Amino acid sequence: MSAEATNSVTPGPMPGAVSGPVTPTAPRRKARPRIDLRRLGRAALLGPAARDRLPDAISHVVDAHRAHHPDADLEPLRRAYVLAESSHRGQMRKSGEPYITHPLAVTLILAELGAETTTLTASLLHDTVEDTDVTLEQVGNQFGEEVRYLVDGVTKLEKVDYGAAAEPETFRKMLVATGSDVRVMSIKLADRLHNMRTLGVMRPEKQERIAKVTRDVLIPLAERLGVQALKTELEDLVFAILRPEEYAHTRELIVQNAARTDDPLAEVADEVRTVLREADIPAEVLIRPRHFVSVHRVSRKRGRLRGSDFGRLLVLVNEDADCYGVLGELHTCLTPVVSEFKDFIAVPKFNLYQSLHTAVAREDGQVVEVLIRTHQMHKVAEAGVVALGNPYAPASDDPADGERVDPTRPGWLSRLLDWQEAAPDPDHFWSTLREDLAQDREITVFRPDGGTLGLPEGATCVDAAYAQYGEDAHACIGARVNGRLATLSTVLKDGDTVQLLMGQDPASEPSREWLEHAHTPAARIAIQRWLAAHPAQAEAQRTEAQEDRQAGERAAAVRPAPADASDPAGSAPEQAPARPATGNVLADRPGATVRLAGCCTPVRPDEITGFAVRGGAVTVHRVECAAVARMKDGGREEVGVRWGEATECRVTLLAESFVRPHLLADLTEAMALEGAEIVSATVEPPTQQQVRHTYTVQLPDAAHLPALMRAMRNVAGVYDVTRAQPQTQGG
Repeated sequence: MSAEATNSVTPGPMPGAVSGPVTPTAPRRKARPRIDLRRLGRAALLGPAARDRLPDAISHVVDAHRAHHPDADLEPLRRAYVLAESSHRGQMRKSGEPYITHPLAVTLILAELGAETTTLTASLLHDTVEDTDVTLEQVGNQFGEEVRYLVDGVTKLEKVDYGAAAEPETFRKMLVATGSDVRVMSIKLADRLHNMRTLGVMRPEKQERIAKVTRDVLIPLAERLGVQALKTELEDLVFAILRPEEYAHTRELIVQNAARTDDPLAEVADEVRTVLREADIPAEVLIRPRHFVSVHRVSRKRGRLRGSDFGRLLVLVNEDADCYGVLGELHTCLTPVVSEFKDFIAVPKFNLYQSLHTAVAREDGQVVEVLIRTHQMHKVAEAGVVALGNPYAPASDDPADGERVDPTRPGWLSRLLDWQEAAPDPDHFWSTLREDLAQDREITVFRPDGGTLGLPEGATCVDAAYAQYGEDAHACIGARVNGRLATLSTVLKDGDTVQLLMGQDPASEPSREWLEHAHTPAARIAIQRWLAAHPAQAEAQRTEAQEDRQAGERAAAVRPAPADASDPAGSAPEQAPARPATGNVLADRPGATVRLAGCCTPVRPDEITGFAVRGGAVTVHRVECAAVARMKDGGREEVGVRWGEATECRVTLLAESFVRPHLLADLTEAMALEGAEIVSATVEPPTQQQVRHTYTVQLPDAAHLPALMRAMRNVAGVYDVTRAQPQTQGG
């Protein structure tokens, strides 16, 4: 059965049905009186009413429901109550009330939020299959497939069948059901809220366990579904259990503020009403007291609290355009704090929330936050997906096709449903779910084809790759972000355009290092699954990076020594050739040794010039090389040179690539196949998942150079190959 007590964990007055703990500064407007569970219990014990009228026990649910849906058919509610009451008859909560009071309280919470009749019907029946002899088949036969689906979605899995995995697997089942109908999670959230309200009779250790699951899973889900009314009260109830001392201190701050003779919020509210009345903008201006957790956060952020810190102003208007009209009047007639302005109407939050946020400053320095929204926006802000009614009801001109698909399913839920299928075991699913839900904000990035990817804030190109390609992302070698080359570790921002660069090798491997940059469960699970399925390759990757870092040092050990660096002309170091190069270039100095300068590595048919250096040698540079100007300025003797008949050449190439396993081996193999002899090589340590290779190669013919460069570029992971550029004048 569900949680079993009526004693509240919250000291003092109990929170309202859906509004969170009521602060003494301003009671909830038009608050519904607290339902007396003992009275409900007595009504329930009297049994169902006659068929021609509604039972007295659900009169409060009916009143709340009619306030939102005056034309609703109430017959399903009557029949659902009759079945629930008769099925639960004899079952008692630990507090002594009949068990039927729990589904009644859960249904009232949803009715006050504006849930439609199908949700309320399922809510009355949500524990019948779990705790009584009623079967899902009976529910379906009497109330239809939708109600059956909702009841099944919130029914727990039995511990006798699943053991310790029952709780995580139950949540997995509910999330999968929520993927097809978000009303499943609406019922679960209301169910948990009532259980949290009545948790006080439980043992402290059980209270703490339930509160932690509520904090880590249910509250983030309420936030994502936009059900702020449930989320804020759940936050306060969890706060009271897990941090009782801080809760008591926060409560004392609220009580002290309530005793103040002046109220800056009320004064600014009156001023705002006057401004809007003079501007002829119909608006309702309310004071919204902060709930306990919100006050606690503000106190930690600002230290000593002032009167304006205990609440915010809410301005409700009729039309979207009026929101901006109110904003203009406030910024014109009062002193705005421009840095506090946010427009969630033009760019709604991922959980449907829309509102304008601004703030105005009083003469005494106190800042009052103001929220501006329409009445419909306010309904959605409070109730989230519950306010949508039945999002699956077909339009009158679009008959249902029998599929349970929500075309507006949010991106975070789609991602969650995708990765949960790959979670290898309940413990991994449970821990990953908590990590995923701990990420608060969602961003949208664009694909080059105009499509979009929804990702959590902080996501990288690794996450984008797995979000777009699934396990095929193992072949990803890099990305372009907003048209510029970027590494897979690049953190994406809202609105970025991401083009993912894919390798051609179907056997491509993900890098273990990608785990450091994977922010989403989908990416982490896919990489971890590959590493677990390929232990030999995974072990090889452990040493691959170290070997690549050492490759440059090994290559440097066999590199020919540079020319005398103490040359007074200040020329760049030049590599001595591994074999005589006099056959390639002829100098107007008979018998002189000719060297091709390593700084610019001229290749036929480059325009070249030569300079005499110590030892009677002549170095050959490309005429545009920066060293040429330095040598001329230093008075170095210029020697005429020209290409000889021999066609072999030496050239220095720069290859830039993304880090991946076996890259060095693949690159050198491609060069060897083109007939290039590597004279020297340097591989710089990787930075930001990028690595730079420098190769000096000997070719049998300069005409082979374009083919060599193409072959190097075709190696997976290599995104650019260039000849060594002449040094700049200042270099």
